Amino acid sequence: MREYQFEGRRFTPGRGTFRTDRQGMDRLAAARRLLAVGNNLAFLRFFDDFPLQPIADVWDDTRSGGFNESKIYVVQTGVKVIERCVQLATDPGDLVLDPTCGSGTTAFVAEQWGRRWITIDTSRVALALARQRIMGAKFPFFTLADSDEGRKAEGLPPATTTGDLRHGFVCKKVQHVTLKSIANNPDIREGMTRDEIDAAIKRHADFELLYDQPLEDKSRVRVAGPFTVESLSPHRSVSFDEADDLRSGAVEADQPSFEQSILANLRAAGIQNGRKSERLTFESIDAHPSAYIQAVGTQKDTGDRVAIAIGPQYGTVSASFIKAAAKEAIEAGAPLVAVLGFAFDPQLGVETDDEGFAVVAGVRDLGRVKVLVVRMNVDLLMGEELKKTGTGNLFTVFGEPDLALTRVGDQWQVEVRGVDVYDPTSGEVRSNSTKEIALWMVDTDYDGESFFVRHAYFLGDNDPFKSLKTALKADIDPDAWATLYRAVSVPFDAPSTGKIAVKVINDYGDEVMKVLEVR
Repeated sequence: MREYQFEGRRFTPGRGTFRTDRQGMDRLAAARRLLAVGNNLAFLRFFDDFPLQPIADVWDDTRSGGFNESKIYVVQTGVKVIERCVQLATDPGDLVLDPTCGSGTTAFVAEQWGRRWITIDTSRVALALARQRIMGAKFPFFTLADSDEGRKAEGLPPATTTGDLRHGFVCKKVQHVTLKSIANNPDIREGMTRDEIDAAIKRHADFELLYDQPLEDKSRVRVAGPFTVESLSPHRSVSFDEADDLRSGAVEADQPSFEQSILANLRAAGIQNGRKSERLTFESIDAHPSAYIQAVGTQKDTGDRVAIAIGPQYGTVSASFIKAAAKEAIEAGAPLVAVLGFAFDPQLGVETDDEGFAVVAGVRDLGRVKVLVVRMNVDLLMGEELKKTGTGNLFTVFGEPDLALTRVGDQWQVEVRGVDVYDPTSGEVRSNSTKEIALWMVDTDYDGESFFVRHAYFLGDNDPFKSLKTALKADIDPDAWATLYRAVSVPFDAPSTGKIAVKVINDYGDEVMKVLEVR
């Protein structure tokens, strides 16, 4: 329409046309929504027509600090930033992938907003932190659209529901009065009162769904659902251009090999077992020609010999590797073998006697040897660039769990007393306190292949669930809660397999497993 009469004047829209037809313009006039501004005819809007505005590309409300969200972790991304990205790009039930876990904010947000998630990191510390953060979190319980409560909240008749998360949540709705909804409103007529006009507009106005404001059930509390923590052997992808550089003889003669670089750093840094006064340092390290033992070192002060076995650069150290290295250490006359690796199979299963000596083939004929499992820092893969970062704790020890299995009536229970760590100053294996243990789990019917978490307990100096306990307050049973933070397991039935497995994880994410026979 190119022309319209309003309040005795003739108006035209310029070069275009009005946004509705004559009937629509009459309804806008009857609703008192037209306004003459000079020679133009404008649509009159009120603030409560739609008291919100779309989110643009500048998010001023996502900064941390001040009156906004506080930053807890150094590597933490603002929760509101991730929330907004997740809500913009995904729906409930979708899968969110975060290849840089950090403090686990993306996984935390995805869990809160009903998304499945996978988070990845090369750092064991990051994964341990994220695991603790998610397991200790309390989330709001959003009402599912596919539920009896959801249908009731939306004013829908009763029907069969399945609780399918993919149907989304019941979200807050806000009326959005637009020019189109008024122009097409059949209830608006000339001569209506203001109240009658407003009621007619509300009856036919559209609704906007606020996806970031789901309906929360205040009477219910939600914690994280079940999830797994899995690991892969360290590896790297090789491009076609790099392939030629990896062929035999392609490395420059003056460039140190992987083993040479590790031994050089080991000679300078030594091995740290958790106490500053108990660092194992070397007077010298000499090469040793064998399949598993690359060198034999001499300890400072004591002069004892230490066999050194370096695990694969891009792989996991297995139980068979450790047993073979222990046998070669016996043949080399070293009472201690340090097995170095970036990653270890948690199911190492290297048997030791009561004094901490490894039990390997031929031990009665050749002697006995202690095995020291040493975790190498991934910074060692930086090669020459490591000089810029300093040595730090490049080689650290996480010992074997000190466990006690006892019978309780017709059942059994296991106690974790600490972690057995080798003391190089005395040459003895001693048990540390449980404060170094963040989490320990029990498979009460271990089949020898897969570890199933049937019991999980938390230890350490700081209760990882303290914040959750504070938040839940009276919503939990204190006695039931105490069963999660303890060094002695709840009694369990004798395993059908005759074995149980205990997996212990420290604050750095290092884990080790020990298998016990139940007789």
